[in-house]
Amino acid sequence: MNQNNGMQKRMLIMTLVVFVFFIAYEFLVLKPQQEARAQKAKEELSQKQNAAPDVNTVATQTLSTDVNGNPVDMSKSADALSSKAIASSQIVSVIKTAKNVIEIDTLGRVAQVTLLEKKYKDENTNQIKLLESNQLRPLEVRFADANLNTEAFKVNVIASSSNVDATTQVQELILTQNLTNSILTKKFTIYPDGHYDLTVSTTNDKQFFISNGFRPNVLADMYAVHGFISKLNDNTLKTIEDGDLDKNENIVGAKFISNFDRYYATVIYNFEKSLNVTVMPDSSSNPQGFIHGGNSISFSGYIGPKNHRDLEALNPELIDVIDYGWFTFIAKPMFLLLQFIQGYIGNWGWTIVILTILIKLVLYPLSYKGMVSMQKLKDLAPKMKEIQARYKDDKQKQSMHMMELYKKHGANPMGGCLPLILQIPVFFAIYRVLLNAIELKGAPWILWVHDLAEMDPYFVLPILMGATMYLQQKITPNTMQDEMQKKIFQFLPVVFTFFFLWFPAGLTLYWFINNLFTIGQQYYINKVFERKRAEKA
Repeated sequence: MNQNNGMQKRMLIMTLVVFVFFIAYEFLVLKPQQEARAQKAKEELSQKQNAAPDVNTVATQTLSTDVNGNPVDMSKSADALSSKAIASSQIVSVIKTAKNVIEIDTLGRVAQVTLLEKKYKDENTNQIKLLESNQLRPLEVRFADANLNTEAFKVNVIASSSNVDATTQVQELILTQNLTNSILTKKFTIYPDGHYDLTVSTTNDKQFFISNGFRPNVLADMYAVHGFISKLNDNTLKTIEDGDLDKNENIVGAKFISNFDRYYATVIYNFEKSLNVTVMPDSSSNPQGFIHGGNSISFSGYIGPKNHRDLEALNPELIDVIDYGWFTFIAKPMFLLLQFIQGYIGNWGWTIVILTILIKLVLYPLSYKGMVSMQKLKDLAPKMKEIQARYKDDKQKQSMHMMELYKKHGANPMGGCLPLILQIPVFFAIYRVLLNAIELKGAPWILWVHDLAEMDPYFVLPILMGATMYLQQKITPNTMQDEMQKKIFQFLPVVFTFFFLWFPAGLTLYWFINNLFTIGQQYYINKVFERKRAEKA
């Protein structure tokens, strides 16, 4: 029993430490960083408006190769994120599809992607722009020849058209860059759904590398993974999170590469001829992917939301761009079930409610065993105290008599913990699904909840979640003997409520409904045991 209490105490303390760390990190680190970036963005935007520089004068990275032919970074990229504003003088072609607007700059790179669907709006109700103006841009070409590379950052491309309307039918765009010893050509085929095919070639056998750019920077927070992901020919996934890359990494035989934040991604893929990639760290150890292009390469690309159906329509394997972390094997089928239910219900909020109920029903046998075990331990508490007092100086005898007591009454000191441990993968999986599902973006539920991907604006759901967690504690048998443990345990609903204030409403809704049904199950078990006690009396 002492060992069990000790384990419970360690688990509670660990839980509190983790949550305090998250909260402290959110307020002491992330928020000041976000505020600093926002202030810097305003200052840079103001400077641009006063004197917009030509793109060729903007600091760029130059690249040469090492002895193995891999790209080598010759200068540092910008440390801080800037605003997403792009000077019109930098743009040579504007592509409009049914889903987005893609702006091509004077060096033939994707300077900006603006999402057109109504639900993709920022906090100022403007249509979301995905890319930062002074980060590595998608489709930037680096030459192996250092001299040619230097020249390439000074020579503007020539576009076959300054405006391309691909809203209803497939269109083409050709970009040509005339260099001293080579001509670089990019031939786009652009589709109404926003994706493209691209062939890049050079004359005179000039070797180059091409990047899918720095990740979109719309929502990169502490709660979700953001960085680089690649799918290899053996169907394994390689993920490198932002800040974790300290040296170049070579990837041979990739089906796709992607840089992503919580909801959006830049993707380059080729499922017929695999890609060889070098991933380089920028000055902040963030991963930047460069595809080995040789003197000619063809692939397809997509820059936009990590929407499950959109990615699946391009190729089912692109669903792997959505990273659910350790519990992907549970999270993927769980999302498919969520999407299936939503197809009938039509409302993502009620879909979450129904999914939560289904999960509770499936896990009910485990929950029931845990609750019954806790009730038995509660009934045995007086006898356990008696044994502890009688053999307080002989721990071996104390443990022996405790085991005899458990065996006689069919109680298991771990019975309440084991079912919970077995449910943890499911909880983490649904957490990951709801955290990364951009399908919840702009999805309303009822009355005050207009966007399940955003926090509850009036904190109703977090407060209800905390209240139900407190009520759940009150009716759940507590076998803790230590008063300090009890106080820590009683404080958890407050900590969780505070923590969930800024969580997406969809995730908080799941937790609230889960608590509600746990209370119902616990109430039923309590009534059954009360009836049994009355019968014995």
